[in-house]
Amino acid sequence: MLNPSAKQITLLKAVLFIAALGPLARLVLFGFTDRLGANPIEFITRNTGDWTLYFLCLTLLITPLRRVTNWNWLIKLRRMVGLFAFFYATLHFTTFLWFDHFFDVDEMLKDVVKRPFITVGFTAFVLLIPLAVTSTNAMVRRLGGKRWQWLHRLIYLIAPLGILHYWWMKAGKNDFSQPVLFGSIVAILLLARVYFNFLKPRMQKRRTNPAPT
Repeated sequence: MLNPSAKQITLLKAVLFIAALGPLARLVLFGFTDRLGANPIEFITRNTGDWTLYFLCLTLLITPLRRVTNWNWLIKLRRMVGLFAFFYATLHFTTFLWFDHFFDVDEMLKDVVKRPFITVGFTAFVLLIPLAVTSTNAMVRRLGGKRWQWLHRLIYLIAPLGILHYWWMKAGKNDFSQPVLFGSIVAILLLARVYFNFLKPRMQKRRTNPAPT
């Protein structure tokens, strides 16, 4: 069983941190080399949105993967992955607020109310904020383990809202292949949680305590 040392975990975190900044570095490079396409704002918006979903999926993947492999050290990477989901969601929202509305909050809120796919995306982003704010060890201690866990279960709502936001955004072009792919991945990961948290314990209990004949 893979069991990296503390130094190896630190090195792995550094590699993950650098790799996670890769999409941002690519956007900056494309910006300086005039490779953002005919509509740079749309390119940046969709790219940051895609990477938000990638990191949300990775965040949901860590616990089922840990349960299957018994690689308990994976849990030490989950916080960083989740924070990068929030990081790219913030870039995604900032692009919308800056380039689409020039920081006019009133106009932005009107757009949020008027367009359902933006309403859903904005809701998902707002729900991500308390998760990012409470990601530190100090906040875990302040909230208490159980309350912290209940709060961070918002990820089970945030991910489907992100998929719905993506689905409605693609609906305008009748392009559902990627939303279906993302939706399938999220559905599988959420069903894996149901299995490990509810179904598997019940199955093990039945094996240990069979019904009397």
